[in-house]
Amino acid sequence: MALFIGLRVRGREHLPECDPFILIANHSSHLDTVSLLSLFPLERLSRIRPCAAADYFERNRVISFISHTFFNVLAIERANPRLEDHPIRRMGEALERGESLILFPEGTRGRSEEPASFRQGVAHLAERHREVPIVPAYLVNMGRALPKGEFVPVPFFCEVRFGPAPPLTGTREQILATLHEAVLALQREG
Repeated sequence: MALFIGLRVRGREHLPECDPFILIANHSSHLDTVSLLSLFPLERLSRIRPCAAADYFERNRVISFISHTFFNVLAIERANPRLEDHPIRRMGEALERGESLILFPEGTRGRSEEPASFRQGVAHLAERHREVPIVPAYLVNMGRALPKGEFVPVPFFCEVRFGPAPPLTGTREQILATLHEAVLALQREG
């Protein structure tokens, strides 16, 4: 990744050295997950689970095989999940097993550099798993290197910026605001 898209990393020291943790980032491209996973040693990848939409990443056998085999995806039902498939429950169980999560709290890929508002799921996880650090990240130019609808990445200088896990207190809305601001602060560092 570093060679192909010119991936630079700032704040690497904020990446946790042990599991579990939650990594949150803005989302603009399918390169986002690949770029983040490329920053961890191979022996840790079996414990890092990118959360992804089941309706997209399990839409057929080939995509499902690739998603689970090469990216260790934790597929999340977005529409009318059954109780046993509820996203918060499944992500919580992964954390309890000692697995780490990569989340894109916007819920879908955005089209601008500005992160959209976050969905409540990450705040639910923060409340239920207070011991798990939530590390913010901001991804730069991924959407330009592989725009939505394209399949072949274009070499483009991209960057990942990590920040420290912020202390999380207060209501669910305050936790969500703190996390959103942590990602926005990384955006403004550019």
